Amino acid sequence: MPGTPRFLTLADVAETLNTSSAQVYALVRRGDLPAIKIGGRGQWRVEASALEEYIQRLYAETKTFVAEHPFADEAME
Repeated sequence: MPGTPRFLTLADVAETLNTSSAQVYALVRRGDLPAIKIGGRGQWRVEASALEEYIQRLYAETKTFVAEHPFADEAME
C-alpha cells in the first residue's frame, strides 16, 4: 500500500485498535504482539504486517470461542 508506513508507534497501534497505548504496551510486553525496541530511549515499533497478523489471529480465536460457547437466547429470559 503506497503511503503506509512499515512500522507503527504504540500510539498508532492503539488508535487502530481503538484502545490505549498502555494496553498496547502490555500486549507487546506479554509477547502477544510482536514489536521491536529501537533507539537510545528504547522506543517500541510494531510492523504493520505483524499488527494485521495479530488482528487475524484474534478473529480466528474469537471464531473458535463463539463456536465453543454458543449464544443461548433462553439464558437471556
